[in-house]
Amino acid sequence: MSSAAAPVLVLLAMLAAMNETSSDSFQEHFAAPALYVVATPLGNLGDITLRALACLRAAEAIACEDTRHSRPLLDHYGVTAPCFALHEHNENEASEKLLALLAEGKCVAMITDAGTPGISDPGARAVATVHAAGYRVVPMPGPSAGVALLSTAGFLDPRFFFIGFLPPKSAARRCVLDDVKSVPASLVFYEAPHRIRETVEDIVAVFGGERHIAFGRELTKRFEEVARMPLSEAVAWIDADPNRERGEFVLAISAPMQTEGLDPESERVLGALLKELPTKQAAKLAADITGRSKNDLYARALEIKDR
Repeated sequence: MSSAAAPVLVLLAMLAAMNETSSDSFQEHFAAPALYVVATPLGNLGDITLRALACLRAAEAIACEDTRHSRPLLDHYGVTAPCFALHEHNENEASEKLLALLAEGKCVAMITDAGTPGISDPGARAVATVHAAGYRVVPMPGPSAGVALLSTAGFLDPRFFFIGFLPPKSAARRCVLDDVKSVPASLVFYEAPHRIRETVEDIVAVFGGERHIAFGRELTKRFEEVARMPLSEAVAWIDADPNRERGEFVLAISAPMQTEGLDPESERVLGALLKELPTKQAAKLAADITGRSKNDLYARALEIKDR
């Protein structure tokens, strides 16, 4: 053997050993019986993790939100395990099938059409059933549309509050928005394309135009679009292009600006009272309710009125 070839052979041997160790580790980790909750790509098939692929290939059965939707992903990566449907309309019955497979000592994976099961997708009831029966539940983390958008939104608040889908009717939607508008965190919503404009209109009506909104449309897909702007410009942004009422949407709203020394609950109480009462009366009553200084509340009330 030449001296030049020796280092190459050593490197190849090391890589082979690493692959073998990694494979053994995967197989050990996917020991049955257990339910593996596997996150799948939002659109781009390249976003699946190596660990998720190893899990799906090791699984003896896969629960899918829609087997027809998942088949292209599974075929693309050579996953041949039998699939069965587990969606919002049959989750209780499908959970019984899942338990039967676990009772047989099977390794079962669960996926949804896109993203992470149980996050505004089916799966939570099934997971609760498996926990109650005493079987292991193992997360296989990966894509999540809300987190993906937040990573590109540039919002500085380190906290976020995930809401998911708002009610389809405007009155109920505005009630929910009114409940969360003072939450001291960024807010994350999902929305269907046919409701996106009216939902944004309601957000602007309840939150005002000062906070920022980030739109995530068709994330990781061919026509992906990410945009950030003040809420006052949001409806005009949608109207500027008919395509912006198509596709799947994620919305993120920046956290409310807080006046120094005035906590979110005091802001909420004062804001509610100002809708019904004169400024001085609202500030006095807010002070009685919250225990905050009447002068501080009155000064803040004047700022709100001026705005």
